[in-house]
Amino acid sequence: MTERNTPAIPDQAHYAAVHGDIVALLETARRTAARSVNALMTAAYWEIGRRIVEFEQGGQERAAYGEALIKRLGADLSSQFGRGFGWRNLTQMRAFHLAWSADQILQTVSAKSSVGDILPMVSVNSSSTTNSESPLRNLPTLPTLAQAFPLPWSAYVRLLSIKNPQARTFYETEALRCGWSVRQLDRQINSQFYERIALSHNKAVMLEKGELAELSDALTPEQAIKDPFVLEFLNLKDEYSESDLEDALIRHLADFLLELGDDFAFVGRQRRLRIDDNWFRVDLLFFHRRLKCLLVIDLKVGKFSYADAGQMHLYLNYAREHWMKSGENPPVGLILCAQKGAAEAHYALEGLSNKVLAAEYQTVLPDEKLLAEELDKTRQELEARRIARGGDVESRDEGVA
Repeated sequence: MTERNTPAIPDQAHYAAVHGDIVALLETARRTAARSVNALMTAAYWEIGRRIVEFEQGGQERAAYGEALIKRLGADLSSQFGRGFGWRNLTQMRAFHLAWSADQILQTVSAKSSVGDILPMVSVNSSSTTNSESPLRNLPTLPTLAQAFPLPWSAYVRLLSIKNPQARTFYETEALRCGWSVRQLDRQINSQFYERIALSHNKAVMLEKGELAELSDALTPEQAIKDPFVLEFLNLKDEYSESDLEDALIRHLADFLLELGDDFAFVGRQRRLRIDDNWFRVDLLFFHRRLKCLLVIDLKVGKFSYADAGQMHLYLNYAREHWMKSGENPPVGLILCAQKGAAEAHYALEGLSNKVLAAEYQTVLPDEKLLAEELDKTRQELEARRIARGGDVESRDEGVA
């Protein structure tokens, strides 16, 4: 019986080279995919803004009910395409079109495009090509229009918050010149980079320093794709966790609360909310059937701080305005802190309308000490499993069965 020849193990240096090439290829492909989605999304939002503006310019009568149009569009589009097309977002798209004028954008597109990329389109005001009010206009196709928006939509949203047009143009120019990520752009705006440049006697040196990125500025392709704006545009489910340990704790806590009885009804996990241009995520959202209220749960893998309480009250105010339905009681918050060896649980009840209701909440809801003990026990179990497997404390965990 002849022995089969086993394939030779490749030379380590050659293997490292091909492995490195494939990793670089995939990273580039992922970044390009994220950039393509962002560019098309931004172009679509600019076009939506253009259509709204052109409709409003159809005369005083249309301008008068422009707000009603946006609210009706927001309701209809949200039901069809998801909550990323509510009236607030449509208002932002309208502002985006006005801030980046059609002349400016179309001039940019014309410089980058061939004649074949420009197609005739009928204005939204027209029902036929013979309507003198809205003649045919040469407008770019959506992929061609996307070339005019080299920054991601999150960057344009941040730029929109700048009221000074000169400052906005400066930040946009520097973001393009230096290749700033959205985080770096946000950091520079918050540090008043434009104002400091204006006051500086050595502007060249400051501009060079502005090119330098910090470690926290970097965005992975996964983070770019999971940008809340992108998830809204694609109407994709948002699943996000700051760490694998936190993710495992949240999953176990959801199961634990459901096991306490049928009073708890699961509503959502990592529920996303937007306040102004800032994004937040509520770790767990339950509805308590007996109390007839939402229970907002936020988990912190660390020590409790007053900032956590302030953030919870921000969540509760948002939930009261946007998530609470008619006939329900005000929402209550639960902050769980999973600091190693010192787990804590705190209910936020100050926003309730009367003391009687607050007392009832305290009677019916699980005891804070019980929740803290369960949190501490779960964390110890997770860490013990990692140690047993020889893994790092912060490595991926399979969860608690």
